[in-house]
Amino acid sequence: MAKDWCIGIIGGSGLYDIEGLEDRQWLMIDTPWGDPSDEILFGRIGNVKLRFLPRHGRGHPVSPSDLNARANIDALKRAGCTDILAISAVGSLREELEPGRFVIAEQFIDNTRQRPSTFYSSGLVTHVSMADPVCPRLSEMAAKAITACKGKVATGATYVAIEGPQFSTRAESRMYRQWGADIIGMTAMPEARLAREAELPYALVGMVTDYDCWRATEQGGEQVNVAQVVAQMQENGQLAREAVLNFIASLPKTRKASPIDTALDDAVITVPEEQDPALLARLDAVAGRILG
Repeated sequence: MAKDWCIGIIGGSGLYDIEGLEDRQWLMIDTPWGDPSDEILFGRIGNVKLRFLPRHGRGHPVSPSDLNARANIDALKRAGCTDILAISAVGSLREELEPGRFVIAEQFIDNTRQRPSTFYSSGLVTHVSMADPVCPRLSEMAAKAITACKGKVATGATYVAIEGPQFSTRAESRMYRQWGADIIGMTAMPEARLAREAELPYALVGMVTDYDCWRATEQGGEQVNVAQVVAQMQENGQLAREAVLNFIASLPKTRKASPIDTALDDAVITVPEEQDPALLARLDAVAGRILG
């Protein structure tokens, strides 16, 4: 069924606000999973509703390992989002993905270790497909939006998510290259998993800030440091904001249904008489469509 767009923007490192929003209002959304990273900025651009959430909070007070991704996704769902465009600073694991380039993720490798990665547990066992973890429609529109503002963009990348907050060792960085990863970051997982469980089409735009540490010294390899990352983020930030505006402007007037809108169909395996009422109550936003 066609419906209006309501785009959730998750801003990564260096992106703590969205310019050009009309009817701006920061609102805190309560969730049964705890507090999200920050208030959500409600607004619109023309007829398109936007909900902006700074992933690390304004001023970057929240560490990657301490992000409450379940609360963030739940809050965006409660705020009316139909789709999520995530922006994230990433390191490059490929020579051709130089700092300053934007990269559209297509696949993920989850190497995080201590983060709740699902809304569902005993009492409502649910298995959604993650074979194709991003929305191709959103990803294509995001790539075109970056190109429209003269940004360099690569598509089809594999993102490896690490626990952090430390950067990789050289041995780890080289291992991730052997795994087939193209970019590296600390926040896309379990964010992408949870978006799928909440039936929210999700796309991720990575902004390359550095080459991680896999390159040999003679190739210009060096340690990654925060000053280097922040400097490149500042260069990337304005283009990212322009790309978001281009992305919104390019949306079709009417949102056609996505297969991801019904990702929970045939995913629940627990029979109704064994379902946990307390868990069902917590899932009123992310799974309300199937719970009735």
